Amino acid sequence: MLSAMEPIKLYRHKLSGHSHRVEVLLSLLGLPSTQIDVDVLKGEQKAPDFLRKNPLGQVPVIEDGNVVLADSNAIMVYLATRYDESRRWYPREAVPAAEVQRWLSVATGELRYGPGNLRLLALLKAPIDKGIAERQSAQLMPVLESALAQRAWLVGEHATIADVAIYTYSALAPEGGVSLEPYPSLRAWHRRFEALPGFVPMPRVG
Repeated sequence: MLSAMEPIKLYRHKLSGHSHRVEVLLSLLGLPSTQIDVDVLKGEQKAPDFLRKNPLGQVPVIEDGNVVLADSNAIMVYLATRYDESRRWYPREAVPAAEVQRWLSVATGELRYGPGNLRLLALLKAPIDKGIAERQSAQLMPVLESALAQRAWLVGEHATIADVAIYTYSALAPEGGVSLEPYPSLRAWHRRFEALPGFVPMPRVG
């Protein structure tokens, strides 16, 4: 595994599941990193300096030497491609690579707009359509349970960035009122993921 020459800077918000994905993968890969908190509630992500890093004004963003990259899924692909010589975290073979991409899409779609939005509504009273988020969650959670009832990890025989992408918002679903009790396979997978060497829990405020 290659090592980063200097600590990778991670611009994050402590309650952002998207940021947490990147923080977890950095740790799982054993890469030195520095976390820089961006207070999105105060609009710091819209400041000119930050917009030069990501014109969309969103966290997370990383700086790895001269590389500045936004979007949690893009960052994970970059980190796994550049630093994981074993190719375990992001397989290159056609079928497993496509399966990983499928779960990355779920992470930015049904997971974000279902359990992710319900959590955002509960924590920050964000202007979110609760009914839509509840329907997304009701559709997604049984799919995750079914997938993980058949295998230990989402893709292949070991954890990949697909698992990193899905973990945080599914594990924190109860914060948005989504019970995990009906999903024993999903809960067992959460425990397996949390037992990985280098796992870091979601940072908490206060």
